[in-house]
Amino acid sequence: MAFYNSLFLLCLVFLSFFDLGCTEIETRNATLKNTTGENYSVSLSFSLSSVPLSHNTSPSRGEIQSSSLVSSPKGHGHQRSKGAVPSSPLIKYKSSFRYSMALIVSLPIGTPPQTLPMVLDTGSQLSWIQCQRKLPRKPPTVSFDPSLSSSFSNLPCNSPLCMPRNPDFTLPTSCVKNLCHYSYFYADGTLAEGNLVTDKFKLSPSQITPPLVVGCATSSSEAQGILGMNLGRLSFPSQAKISKFSYCVPLRQGTPRITPTGTFYLGQNPNSHSFKYVNLLSFPQIQSMPNFDPLAYTLPMTGIMIGGKKLNIPVSVFRPDSGGSGQTMIDSGTQYTFLVDEAYSKVREEVVRVTGRRLKRGYMHGGSLDMCFDGNPIEIGRLIGDMVFQFENGIDILINKERVLDDVGGGVHCIAIGRSSLLGTSSNIFGNYHQQNRWVEFDLVGRKVGFGAADCSKLV
Repeated sequence: MAFYNSLFLLCLVFLSFFDLGCTEIETRNATLKNTTGENYSVSLSFSLSSVPLSHNTSPSRGEIQSSSLVSSPKGHGHQRSKGAVPSSPLIKYKSSFRYSMALIVSLPIGTPPQTLPMVLDTGSQLSWIQCQRKLPRKPPTVSFDPSLSSSFSNLPCNSPLCMPRNPDFTLPTSCVKNLCHYSYFYADGTLAEGNLVTDKFKLSPSQITPPLVVGCATSSSEAQGILGMNLGRLSFPSQAKISKFSYCVPLRQGTPRITPTGTFYLGQNPNSHSFKYVNLLSFPQIQSMPNFDPLAYTLPMTGIMIGGKKLNIPVSVFRPDSGGSGQTMIDSGTQYTFLVDEAYSKVREEVVRVTGRRLKRGYMHGGSLDMCFDGNPIEIGRLIGDMVFQFENGIDILINKERVLDDVGGGVHCIAIGRSSLLGTSSNIFGNYHQQNRWVEFDLVGRKVGFGAADCSKLV
């Protein structure tokens, strides 16, 4: 994760030379599928500008009308009106996902459909799938074969999405053999690249999306693709006109860990009547700041409690400053929760106080978790007590003392909170570990997020 700062600066220098904006710098551990050792998932996105997207819903194979992707006048990038993603009564879809360090859904793509694993990532915009044709075609496969899909189309170089000034990509897209080529750099130095294409998602015989723009990755170290679910115009819900989606993350426990199964909804969730909602925050005056992500789901966090004691952390620590630092986002693609220094130091100070300085000296898990312990996790959990993340509208996310520590292997247990600066970011990130055993619903039209307690392992 230490690569983040240098890559971001490199991106700024590179793109400033071409008079471009540095759009999405995403950090993710390259070994996302591994569930042991010190590997864990991180997903961050910093997008500075965007333009509306519309679709021609019936392009022929091998081509798409360039007029189906249009850009708005300069200066109107992020003026998203309420209800920018209209409700789609056709999409009502329930599925399951595997939960290790990430939420891995399997969605059917193409005609006939090929079912592929993708990481459900509310911190990313562009969805992409593996398109490495040389992989063996034995089930279960993680690679998409475009030649088998009659609805597959390559995005031509004259598409507005393939113009060098497009703000939606980390590096400028390029035209390679008349194909629109994209590249994404990750913080660990790995690269995912391929071609922009369109294809349909066949959720059921009666629920088929129009052709959606996705990346067809020809080079990536990831074991599966990405389902981009943020507020960007190229995200899956924005393109498919899905007004709501939700998931329930099951508890992950046991040694060796068994990969549990959670539940995922596109469209209306029948359990939503019991959810409590908090409105998303927006800060139009700082949308162009380099440390702020206007496409993230920004939550109004108000405080943290440990063992019944509210820590002395000003609310302003959880709000972006004039440069965008301090934004609090919820991200399904990041495993643990990360806090900016002022908040993290208060948490660490309290943990040291109540545990009698039992922290494992000189130990750091995954490069960012350093509140770790040897010894009996039940005893240590009792010393720490319950932890509560507080948000506006009286929403408290309770983490029981039995779940405050995560088993990271080797007899070591760590508090599932890291220091954001060690990731090279200045945002607070509410990760999927602290979303376990509750529904989380994202309402794109109402611009709010709902929470509801549940036993997620029993819902499938």
